[in-house]
Amino acid sequence: MPAELLDGKAIARELRDEVAAGTARLVARGVRPGLAVVLVGDDPASAVYVKSKGKACEEAGMHSVTIRLPADTSQARLDAEVDALNADPAIHGILVQMPLPKQIAADSVIRRIKPEKDVDGFHPVNVGKMLIGDTDGFVPCTPAGIQVMLQRTGVKTAGKECVIVGRSNIVGKPMVALMLQNTPQANCTVTVCHSATTDMAAHTRRADILIAAAGKPHLIKRDMVKPGAVVIDVGISRVEDPSSASGYRLVGDVAFDEVREVASLITPVPGGVGPMTIAMLLKNTLRAAERTVA
Repeated sequence: MPAELLDGKAIARELRDEVAAGTARLVARGVRPGLAVVLVGDDPASAVYVKSKGKACEEAGMHSVTIRLPADTSQARLDAEVDALNADPAIHGILVQMPLPKQIAADSVIRRIKPEKDVDGFHPVNVGKMLIGDTDGFVPCTPAGIQVMLQRTGVKTAGKECVIVGRSNIVGKPMVALMLQNTPQANCTVTVCHSATTDMAAHTRRADILIAAAGKPHLIKRDMVKPGAVVIDVGISRVEDPSSASGYRLVGDVAFDEVREVASLITPVPGGVGPMTIAMLLKNTLRAAERTVA
């Protein structure tokens, strides 16, 4: 029997409704959660993503600010924008859209954002809190969304083998930290596969929960998946498709059609992890605003 779909859109909608309700309660107390997104350059994919974040904020009743800077923006100019947002009491969350132009040091920008406004969860202070299991910080949105998705779908994680393919600072590494924690929604035995892993399939075939976040189209094939596994596909890539009006289609790291035949649950691409990422960004922004209320 084909795997059941993990509907990220439906779960994200639930989360966004909860955030909207929380925002309304906070507004009644005189505080409107505010999110500022800074976009440097004119990368089309980034522009679309930033627009969708702004729309999501408005739908949740939040204050949304988008700052657009030219591609030749200097480090000093971007630093000044971040400093101004750090000082703005109407802004509770700051997100600088990646990637940044080569003349700007991304790590420096991330560290410049105040940890209490770092709703992306990338500041070293928040990364450290996540690693030790301190829930006071912010967790990167995609890994956090995956964990919520598993929890709300009723997937039992304690004692399970979780294999993560990919070791990025955005998904892979924080996913490891989350799934290792001694909490009901984690408590996994975690293995990480990456570009230097030999015989990756030997590891992925052990996974009760397989999370693919390598950014390589159709990397995970049917023979690499344990029957009955829960498969989370984080990857999203464009591949040529002459039959499509756009000339391309979006695919994930998992060969969906063939893996669906052996998995028990699987996320589609698009419509799986992506919607959860924006929902968790809104949730983090709400939490940041709530902390400013005595």
